[in-house]
Formats: sequence, structure tokens, C-alpha cells
Amino acid sequence: MCGRFVSARKRLELLEEFGVERDRVAASPDPEPFPDYNVAPTKKIFAVLERPAREDEPQARELRVLRWGLVPSWAKEASIGSRMINARAETVAVKPAFRRAFTKRRCILPADGYYEWQAISDGGKKRKQPYFIYRTDGEALAFAGLYELWRDDSLPDDHERAWLWTAAIITTQATDDVGQIHDRMPMVIKPEHWADWLDPANTEPGQIHAAMLPAMAGGLTSHPVSMAVNTVRNNGPELIKPLESADGSGEASAGGERPPG
Repeated sequence: MCGRFVSARKRLELLEEFGVERDRVAASPDPEPFPDYNVAPTKKIFAVLERPAREDEPQARELRVLRWGLVPSWAKEASIGSRMINARAETVAVKPAFRRAFTKRRCILPADGYYEWQAISDGGKKRKQPYFIYRTDGEALAFAGLYELWRDDSLPDDHERAWLWTAAIITTQATDDVGQIHDRMPMVIKPEHWADWLDPANTEPGQIHAAMLPAMAGGLTSHPVSMAVNTVRNNGPELIKPLESADGSGEASAGGERPPG
């Protein structure tokens, strides 16, 4: 699964990197999210998506801020979203909570990297060591995501928060370069498939799955990081720094690269 990730890029960087044509973040009454080095479920996250064309607005690629943890439109309470942070690629097309969004509400969730925990033996005691996983070239990871809109019936139609926008990350079998840490990883959409993945008119299951496959193989590296990432309130670029070894030197990352940022 993917339970924590890093979103340190600013809005203007994302607008350029993902070819965004419509900036919904700047027009929102909510402030732009700060760089977050410890994104946890229910936090606000950036999302790139396309909405179907309307009479007053053509279809275009846009940037929005959503809440991590998908709330299906039929849910009775929004609290269900805290348990809907991931959707498995193998079953996303048939699971009731995700299948409608998979058909026509797909998105990209930009990330600078993500965390996974590996069980290790330390002095005869078992513990879970966190690792930061990221691209060796420092570019953003385009997580495959789904989004939904949930109507809060306690608010009037014209209230700015009458609709809650939420999202989930699609996960898949981990590739060899990170599989030794955890057997699952976020599905990554390659740039050449962004248009097909985001197009709400693309409802053909075969074409949608083609945009998802193959998963990103190679190009990823990792290194152990401080246990401080385990606590959600801890935040900042120090969380992704390589863990100091016993001799005080920085622990080298698997690919010999340094983390972004």
C-alpha cells in the first residue's frame, strides 16, 4: 500500500510540469497547500484531472486540491474516506467503491516520492525501518489516482463546501528495484499516457488498462530515513535525508543518488 508520500512541489511548478490549462487552485477560497514531506490520509493534496466539457466551459487539464481518502458518492458519511486511500490495480475496475470513478473520474496525483516500511531485525528485536523511494532523475512521480465528489447534505446547494472532492491512489505489484522493501507500490502513469488516462471520454476498459501498464520499472531508488516520519506531525525536508550510519556518515541510497529537494 501507499500510506505516506511527499508533495513538495509548488503550484506553479506543477502547472508547468503537467501541462495544466486551468488553475483551480488559484481560484479556490482555500490557501495553496504548503510543501508537505509527510502527507498522510485525509490531508489536502494536489491533483491533475480533466472534467467533461460543458456549455460554458470546454474540457481542459486542470489542477485542483483534493482530500486524500476517497468518499464514494453513495457513502452516508465522509469519514469512510480515511479507509479508502488506496485502490488495488487488480480489482479497481470491479470494486463498488472505485469502479465508477475508474470509468470516468481518473486523475494524476503528483508526488516527489513516497515512504514504505521494511521489517528488519535490530539486535534480535524486530522493527519496521522507513525508506524514502523516489526517481533517480529527481522528476515528479505521476501517481495513478481516482477522484470522487460527495454531496454534504447538511449544507445548502450554494455553499462553497457543499461538495467534497476526494481521491485515492492506485497501487500495483512492486517492481524489482523497490520490491525488496514492500511488495506493493503506487501505480505510475508515464507522460505519454497522461492524455488517455485523464480523458473522461475514454471509458474503454482495455484502453484505460493500457495507460496503466507497464508499471514504472527502473528509474527508482531508495534509502532509509529517520523514524521521525512515523509521527504525522513531523514535517520538513529533513525527513527525506538519508539515515545517518553508526559512523556518522550519510547512508548511501540504493541507486547512488541524493534525494530531491
